[in-house]
Amino acid sequence: MFSVETADRRLSAYDDYLDRSRRDGIRDRADRLGGERIAHVNTTADGGGVAEILHALVPLSRDVGVDVDWYVMDAPDEFYDVTKTIHNGLQGDHTPLTDEMRDTYRRVTRENARALEERYDAIVLHDPQSLGMAPTLADRYPDASLLWRCHIDLTTAADTYLEFVRSWLEPIDRTLVSHPGYAEALSDEETAIVHPAIDPFTEKNRAIEELPADLEGSDPGEYPFDTDRPLLVQVSRFDPWKDPLGVVEAYRDVRETVPDAQLVLAGGMPDDDPEGIEVYREVEAETETDEDIHLLTNLPDVGINLLQRSADVGVQKSLREGFALTVSETLWKETPVVGANVGGIPLQVEDGENGYLVEPEDTEATTDRLVRLLEDDGLRDRLGERGRETVRERFLLPRLLEDYLTLLASEAGS
Repeated sequence: MFSVETADRRLSAYDDYLDRSRRDGIRDRADRLGGERIAHVNTTADGGGVAEILHALVPLSRDVGVDVDWYVMDAPDEFYDVTKTIHNGLQGDHTPLTDEMRDTYRRVTRENARALEERYDAIVLHDPQSLGMAPTLADRYPDASLLWRCHIDLTTAADTYLEFVRSWLEPIDRTLVSHPGYAEALSDEETAIVHPAIDPFTEKNRAIEELPADLEGSDPGEYPFDTDRPLLVQVSRFDPWKDPLGVVEAYRDVRETVPDAQLVLAGGMPDDDPEGIEVYREVEAETETDEDIHLLTNLPDVGINLLQRSADVGVQKSLREGFALTVSETLWKETPVVGANVGGIPLQVEDGENGYLVEPEDTEATTDRLVRLLEDDGLRDRLGERGRETVRERFLLPRLLEDYLTLLASEAGS
């Protein structure tokens, strides 16, 4: 494993997003954690929502006086092939979990647990990739609290994969999930609900005019779409669960009513997602003759920011979804979202208030809501304004910091 360096964050910078109660709550819980050492473990330092959260959460925790470190696992490609299969199985796929796959998972997670040389009072393991470290860590550091943070939608998990996860949970003191429905899948485990959050001060979320003018990716002229024409944007991994081909189908139906509409599908290719390039190539083959469908990969954060602000409507047509931070990101830019009524999306999208919820397989309803927003500027503006307020009230980083400190302080006092 290796330790991740992070840029400094100051809680005082968030004063505009903090009331006295939250500020006092953060300080109180940080004081209760005085002298405690905390570690987070995941599988990538860049790409994906977990890494984005930790790049802000870790240094902000340090700023309020909590000793927090962040480690990334060291693993071969075949491990990520296994953990992607586990991820898909927890979201309902039934690919067999072989003995060889189990052995690879066990070996790599044990090796990483043995590589953690520092002692910590609490260790937060993120997602299935790191969960297998728990038994070895519990043996080595019996006084440490172990928390598992699951960011995945577990509501339709295949039994084989749910039982596989359960087999590693015995040493875990508490599991953190994003939705009460996910906790039901782990009904006999100690769970807590913690919603993810975005950092309003990153290049991805700050107002474009507040960023350096020469920042690479900040010029709309660098991109293939036309900002003077209607634009639909889905930002997510190229992953079958994000249903990019379903988005393409809905877009083509939209264009029958709004013929000058454009579509951008933008996503990264994280190190721990070997399936991404395959899905990208499938979507590329389907759309290569359509000049108004643009596939963009590995954009800088400011590029994602510009896309979400340039969009008339954001789309998140997932079939399964743990939370979808991209929804909060898009709403923060006052861009309404049409999202599937699955997983964490309805925690963020209020139907008819800041966007619309549709059933994931209902292309007709998706098309209708997209057209409705594209054709009504006033409606789009009203829903966009409400979307920003939704995020301000519920999905910004200081609230997530308070949630984590509350849980960690509780574990320290137990």
